[in-house]
Amino acid sequence: MKDVMGIIYTSREELSLRELTSKRSVAALPVAARYRLVDFLISSMVNSGIRNVGVLMQGNYHSLMDHLKTGKAWDLHTRNNGLFLLPVFGGDGNGAYAGILDALRANVDYLRRSQQELVLLCGGSTIFNARFDDMIQRHADSGADVTVMYTRYDPLTFDHSSSASTARSFLSVNADGWVNDIEINPNAVSYPNMFADVVIIKRTLLMHLADQALSHGQHDLMRDILQGYVRNGMMRVKGYEFKGYCRQISTIKAYYRVNMDLLDPAVRHELFGANPVYTKTRDEAPARYLPGAQVVNSLVADGCIIEGTVEDCVLFRGVRVARGAHIRGSILMQDCDIGEKVELENTILDKNVTMLSGKRLIGEKQYPIVVGKNVTL
Repeated sequence: MKDVMGIIYTSREELSLRELTSKRSVAALPVAARYRLVDFLISSMVNSGIRNVGVLMQGNYHSLMDHLKTGKAWDLHTRNNGLFLLPVFGGDGNGAYAGILDALRANVDYLRRSQQELVLLCGGSTIFNARFDDMIQRHADSGADVTVMYTRYDPLTFDHSSSASTARSFLSVNADGWVNDIEINPNAVSYPNMFADVVIIKRTLLMHLADQALSHGQHDLMRDILQGYVRNGMMRVKGYEFKGYCRQISTIKAYYRVNMDLLDPAVRHELFGANPVYTKTRDEAPARYLPGAQVVNSLVADGCIIEGTVEDCVLFRGVRVARGAHIRGSILMQDCDIGEKVELENTILDKNVTMLSGKRLIGEKQYPIVVGKNVTL
């Protein structure tokens, strides 16, 4: 798809994700035992034939840069087009932008140099695996100024926590698929269509909107631009429904639920069955299950060594679970070391956490316990 470029906007430190984003951006969050959140976005673009992908970074972006590097894992290390890492330039003085329009305006030279007519703009905190071919074709056929992707709102899977600072937008879509109203962060949701943080727009129009918005002190594309233009009829915005698995990760509860969802084979099939998800490889020996190990309904990555009991868990690469340890409903990131007779339930351990023998942490599914990176307990 030579006439479409992709841009991923990664948010700054998300306070509602606490320790998990104190040293990394949301897009760099580890998920599904061996991936990062950004892997799903870039893979969706690459699988759709997009060869020019820019990643707008801010805040603690070093982990994200280390993961993406040259883009080789996604076959984007090419002379023409490829993967472009765009660290924060300007911003608010603290390594962050006030909004996506600021980020686009600061990187207007990248937009100007690109040759593609359309921009596929994605936020960095949503997980899905999509092919955008149909969405792009419908955008072209409809003559819309903007096409936005949405998913059906399900109150049973939606995190209503007031701690989430990420804006949630809900769309009113008529029978012909046109968006006629947008509400942002409502206390009571009026419309059943939740914005999936994916937008298709002409590159030249996006540059114009970013320039005009900032000259009027505006920063957010949805709140400051699209909402007003939709309501006064000055812009034709088309809705495109995505029917697959799609979740926004903006709180600890949402992050925990997404990883636990992946223990369901049906969800795994939706996210990995049709289109491949690429990530940076790390050569490891296969997981080892030593005498006494019991593993039930869990995702276990390469390099793990297990002697204890693991139930309903997600274990990233290099995790070690000693004899007599019992882990239930937990997420253990890379290189965690669990000592003998440790008991963990409904916990999230960041990278390189060491649990000394005999320790016990019991959380609730609605409020899992989070232990930050490089901590010894």
